[in-house]
Amino acid sequence: MRAAVEVRPAVPDDLASIADLAVVACEESPYGPQTAPADADRLREHLSVFVASGGQILVAVHDGAVCGFLLARVLSPQLFATEPSLYVDAIYVAADVRRHGVGHALVGAAAALASDVGAPNVYCAPSPGARGMQRFLACLGFGPAAGHRVVSTATLQRRLATDAPASRPDIRREPRRDTRRQSTRAAIEDLIARRRRARAAGVPTGPLDLRALQARYGTRPDRDEATSGSVQG
Repeated sequence: MRAAVEVRPAVPDDLASIADLAVVACEESPYGPQTAPADADRLREHLSVFVASGGQILVAVHDGAVCGFLLARVLSPQLFATEPSLYVDAIYVAADVRRHGVGHALVGAAAALASDVGAPNVYCAPSPGARGMQRFLACLGFGPAAGHRVVSTATLQRRLATDAPASRPDIRREPRRDTRRQSTRAAIEDLIARRRRARAAGVPTGPLDLRALQARYGTRPDRDEATSGSVQG
């Protein structure tokens, strides 16, 4: 069977067969259908979008029937990668043709694709619970590179709204208020500094009692009024 397997790029007529295999792949996933829609019609639509956005689909054909597929994307150079890379999104081989070289043939075609586009590395992120796929990739030389974490957009937005820190006033919206606060603070600090210097020099800093001064110089209010009246007269 190894020699009878043909690997080639998928054509539009292959999408239905690939979608049927993808349904089985979803059901066999350690996480069940929650990782992808286990519906052939929806999967066929997803595959069409995948191809339209630049994705590559390779199929393994035996006796005229699609028995496996590989989804891959060519990633352009990015912030931490100066060269393109080939990213394998999914590999699946039908259960009745496993251990007959179908998986090797699909990955071999992916390696040829990577070489054609000048990608020095091939990445693949199988499910952590897919032990068979993990062993298969390890035997082909795949090593750990990085881990992915995933969250739904709705959950992320809800958590961000719940865990958001208390909002702070926008200083750009209230410049006058901030200026007044700074002026008041500076005035208080200046007053405190003056009182400290006055205490150090022995000068009283509390309220002054002017009654003794008024008695000494005869500046009582009633006398002032009388004097003021006589002058005016």
